[in-house]
Amino acid sequence: MNLLSMLANDPVVMFALGGLAILLAISGYYIYYFITHIQEDSKDR
Repeated sequence: MNLLSMLANDPVVMFALGGLAILLAISGYYIYYFITHIQEDSKDR
């Protein structure tokens, strides 16, 4: 548990997790954006 508490209190780990969360959010948005536009484009044809 000492390792877990050390990681939870380390600011570098918090910034890394925050960066990963932002990366996943942007990736999820792009996946949603492209899938919806591909579906809308295929409906028009």
